[in-house]
Amino acid sequence: MSEVEETINRIRTHKGVIGIVIVNAEGVPIRSTFESKQTLQYSSLISQLALKARSIVRDLDPQNDLTFLRIRAKQHEIMVAPDREYILIVIQDPNADQGS
Repeated sequence: MSEVEETINRIRTHKGVIGIVIVNAEGVPIRSTFESKQTLQYSSLISQLALKARSIVRDLDPQNDLTFLRIRAKQHEIMVAPDREYILIVIQDPNADQGS
């Protein structure tokens, strides 16, 4: 798990990162930097969205697969990196770099 911890710490050092959630293939949170309520909300909703997005990509081209999903709103940017066994979710402030 030290490699996982190193990766999480490396991601957290990027400017604007608010939090990280790692979920398994069923959408159950495995690791998170958020409080329990936020962790459950992000893990449930984003894992469903990632499954739907993957399904759409495969419907359009059965030889293709979803590798990354980025959602940008006014307050947050959600980056989703799905894998076979896990989904990495990173939430960041898209305006963090505008302060300097």
